[in-house]
Amino acid sequence: MKTLALVTIVKNEEKTLKRCIDSVKDYVNEIIIVDTGSTDNTRNIALDSGAKVFDYKWRNDFADARNFSIRQSTSDWNLVLDADEYILSNHQLIRNFIERDNQLIGRINILSKYLDNGQENIESSYVSRLFPNKGIFFKGKVHEQLESILPRVKISVSVAHDGYFQNDKTDRNLPLLLDEHNATPTDAYILYQIGKQYYLKKDYTKANHYFSLSYKNIEDNKSFKPKMVVDYLYSLIRSKNLEIGLGIIDKEKDNLDLSTDYHFVCGIFYMELVFSNVNKYINYFPLIEHEYLRCLAIDQEKKQEIVKGTGSYLALYNLGTVYETTGNKSKAIEYYEKSAEYKYKPATKRLEELMH
Repeated sequence: MKTLALVTIVKNEEKTLKRCIDSVKDYVNEIIIVDTGSTDNTRNIALDSGAKVFDYKWRNDFADARNFSIRQSTSDWNLVLDADEYILSNHQLIRNFIERDNQLIGRINILSKYLDNGQENIESSYVSRLFPNKGIFFKGKVHEQLESILPRVKISVSVAHDGYFQNDKTDRNLPLLLDEHNATPTDAYILYQIGKQYYLKKDYTKANHYFSLSYKNIEDNKSFKPKMVVDYLYSLIRSKNLEIGLGIIDKEKDNLDLSTDYHFVCGIFYMELVFSNVNKYINYFPLIEHEYLRCLAIDQEKKQEIVKGTGSYLALYNLGTVYETTGNKSKAIEYYEKSAEYKYKPATKRLEELMH
C-alpha cells in the first residue's frame, strides 16, 4: 500500500488547524506541518495531533514555503491542504486514486465560503493538491501553482474552505502579486489575481485596469479564463462601465455558453444596463429573463458552475425579482417558492413578505 502525507504550512492557525488534521488523520500515514512563525498555540496543537513540525523562516514567497514542506515528506504521495481547509467527504477516493496511478495529479474540489455585498456564497474550484512525491514543486509567490507536465484529473473529493470568509487578506497578497507582476508583466494569471485583490478592496478602477490587461493577454484554453471574464464583468457593473461590458459579453457568448456564472452575471448586467438609461437600453430588457432561464436550462451533465446556486436557487430567486419588478406577483411567488425549496433564506423571507 502506498503511503500518503498531509502537508500544510501554517502561521497562527490555532482556531482551525485541529479541524483540518482531524478531517484526514485516519487516512494519511504522516502529517507534515511547517510553521512559518506562529506566536499562538499552533505548534502545540500540531504536536498533540501527532504531526511532524518543522520551522521555516518566512521569505514572502508561498511557493518557497510549500516546496520546503514537500521536501520534509517521506511518503509516496502528498496531499496539500491549508489549515483553514478540511475534507468533507469521499476520503476513499483519495486512497483509490493513489493506488491506481503514479502518473497523474489529482484536482480536488475546494468549496470556498465568502461574503459578497453581505450575501454568503460558496465558490467551487478544482485545484491540484494530490500528487506523487517525485520532484514536483510549486511556483508563484502567492496563489502558488504546481509545476508539472503530468496530466491532471478531477477527483470527487470536497474540501471546505472558510479562510476568506469575513477575513481580508488583500494587504498580505497584493504586495507579493505586484512583485511578481514586475518580473512577468504580461502574465495573465498574475494580472487577474491583482485585479481580484483590488476588486475585494472595492477599488474598481484599478481592478478594471488589471482585469483588462489580463483579458488582453489571456489564451482561450486557460482554465481560469471563465472566472476571470465573470469577475471582470462584475467589476464593470460595480464601476458602471457598462459599454465595455457589452463588447465582452458579445465576444464570449459562444465560448461561455455552458457557464451558469456567465449567464448569471449577464442577467445582472442587463438589468443594470436598462436601469442606467431606460430609453437607450430598453431593448435589452427581455435578455434579463432570458439569461436567468438559460442558467436553469443548461444540461446538468454539461453545465459549468463556479458559484454554487447560479444554475439553480440563485437564478430562480433573481427570476422572482424580475417578475416582481414587472408586477407579475403570481410568477414571482412561483419562482421564489422554487428557490426556497433549496433552503435559500432570502427566497423564504421574500415569500413571507409577499404573502403577508
